[in-house]
Amino acid sequence: MLLGVGVLLLHGAESGTNQLALSSEPKPVTVMATTETTFRSSRLYVGTLEPWVRAAVGPQLVSAYVDTVLVRPGAVVRKGDVLATLDCRNASATSQAVAMQARALDARQKAVAHESTRVQGLLDGGFVSTNEAEQKAAQSASEQAQLLAAQAKLLGTALEVNDCVMRSPFDGEVATRAVDPGAFVRPGTAIVTVVDRSIVRVSGEAPEVDFAVVAPDTEVKIHVLSTAQDLLGRVSRRAPAADDATRTVHFEIDVPNPNRTIPVGTTGELGIDVGDAVPAIAVPLSAAAVRGTKASVFVVDNGVAHARVVPVLGEKSGRIFLEAVLEPGTLIVTEGRALLNDRDKVSAALEKAPADEAPAASATSSTAGRTL
Repeated sequence: MLLGVGVLLLHGAESGTNQLALSSEPKPVTVMATTETTFRSSRLYVGTLEPWVRAAVGPQLVSAYVDTVLVRPGAVVRKGDVLATLDCRNASATSQAVAMQARALDARQKAVAHESTRVQGLLDGGFVSTNEAEQKAAQSASEQAQLLAAQAKLLGTALEVNDCVMRSPFDGEVATRAVDPGAFVRPGTAIVTVVDRSIVRVSGEAPEVDFAVVAPDTEVKIHVLSTAQDLLGRVSRRAPAADDATRTVHFEIDVPNPNRTIPVGTTGELGIDVGDAVPAIAVPLSAAAVRGTKASVFVVDNGVAHARVVPVLGEKSGRIFLEAVLEPGTLIVTEGRALLNDRDKVSAALEKAPADEAPAASATSSTAGRTL
């Protein structure tokens, strides 16, 4: 009985041991059928939405305290509207003093000029010497020069007085208000900023190799991040030379904005299609290992995985687009490919393609992303 129990235990232990090598067992993987589509190369840039005209309004000649600021951000202004004023009593007093000085010089110059004319008349009759006549003429010319200098100084002081009133240089909107009444400002200090966004300039920078891509009149797809608007425009102008530091080429797109719905100073994504659409095969990114311009994939045929290397066209939205060297409907391993070797046996579970990857769909992908 003891011997029989031992034999039974030995048989049970041996029957629970797998005698087959694991490498000979089919490996479980998930596969997906490739879809046929088209691919068109594109470029993606990040641009800035800028106003057509921007002006930082502030004093240019005088330093003074701010008396009033009449506008706030968002205010609509017309050309010539008063935006702010400065306390320029000193400049006004100086201007009045110079004006009075000019009036005095004018009166004295006229008197000297009349006297010089009379002396010239006496010179013709021989009643005065030539030297005396020349002295009177020189004095008249000197008074005239002093009068002109005073008038020029008066013009400068008048400009300083006018500089105390900040006016809008064009029709637009107030973007920023930098100071409040009571602040002390100097020449070059901006009090308010006025922008005209009736036309928005979308500016971007392209690498030098894309100089021909951003040629004038090229169609551009614009996605405004701040408002989620999708616009269509054309390149209006392109710089003839690249920047010395960044080696990028500046280009701009003019977008009409009559209703002023597009904010400026924001970001926009610029997409430009390049070349013609070509046949392609779309597979998930998880199904390929990309190195350079080549992608390694595993193709399942009759329960056996075969390693294939296929040229890459581009990628978009989680899919990679390969040259159409694989037949549509070919089973590509999407999960479990990291454990596979060429010619391994597999047990495949079919995964359905998402609805947006239908075979009839056409895709446009970005092959070069630039953050500028």
